[in-house]
Amino acid sequence: MSKSPPEPHIRTRRVGFVVYDGVTLLDVTGPLEVLHQANRAHGGGSRYETVLVSASGGQVMTASGVVLAGVLTAADAGAVDTVVVAGADHLVDEVPEDVLRVAGALAKDAGRVASVCSGAFVLAALGMLDGRRATTHWRHAAAMARRYPKVEVEPDALHVTDGRYLTSAGISAGIDLALALVEADHGPETARAVARELVVFLQRPGGQSQFSTAMATPPARSEPMRVVAEAVVADPAGDHSLPGLAAAAAVSPRHLTRLFQSEFHTTPGRWVERVRLDRAQQLLLDGHSITTAARLSGLGSDETLRRAFARHLGTTPTEYRRRFQAARATPDAVERATS
Repeated sequence: MSKSPPEPHIRTRRVGFVVYDGVTLLDVTGPLEVLHQANRAHGGGSRYETVLVSASGGQVMTASGVVLAGVLTAADAGAVDTVVVAGADHLVDEVPEDVLRVAGALAKDAGRVASVCSGAFVLAALGMLDGRRATTHWRHAAAMARRYPKVEVEPDALHVTDGRYLTSAGISAGIDLALALVEADHGPETARAVARELVVFLQRPGGQSQFSTAMATPPARSEPMRVVAEAVVADPAGDHSLPGLAAAAAVSPRHLTRLFQSEFHTTPGRWVERVRLDRAQQLLLDGHSITTAARLSGLGSDETLRRAFARHLGTTPTEYRRRFQAARATPDAVERATS
């Protein structure tokens, strides 16, 4: 197969990454590697120049303990074509003023403004997403919808483009976002070459709901439903019978059932099962056995877990783990080896 010819008159685009102490490492390095590989594709070329930007410059300590060096201030970085705001868990609770200042300064004259994961909270806090469609990590979608009601949150999307603003879902979805940028800038062949090199999908099938079934439902609108949803998600294995949930929400079981039908378009029992299934999926990916996943998720028995997988996912727990689990030692295996 012949190689694609180099692109004529390649324009170099400057991309500024907003970073800060506690930033999620992969939110930065995932998109960075996509852009680096784009520079190497089809015989090479300076398609992208990247720069890390923070309030004070110098070094930034990521959440995983890896230090990012060579970070510039916004003034030293100068103008950029695209801004990428990386995420961190603490942004969901509060966006620091210095992060807002840096992002706002870089975005002022940029042609595109993007976010990875909870970096969308920075754009929302700046008012940039008002009246626009956006996404973030499925775990934070409900919080974003409550805190920023002017933003049309799409909890299942891997990435969303609305005007010059681009937002992406949790962590690794920053790679999907960066591939979309490369495709928009240099065409599908270059983006496909990068995806092949990184051994990832050019366009990943499905949305976030394949990893989080709980987020397939819309954010709760009423206070009783918010109380119930937060309690179940926080402790899926707890006692979430209909009378118990109704008591926690201070409403009657009949009224709570009506609220579930109105807001989530399902019954309380079915929704609780979906949340427990979501927890069981994560436990399996973390290396737990089917029996342990069933117990810790609240589904109870192996057979109940298998039925839930068949009903909602059309597969078995064993096949699901085989397809999605990285090769690593499991906690159960370690426990057996040391007992």
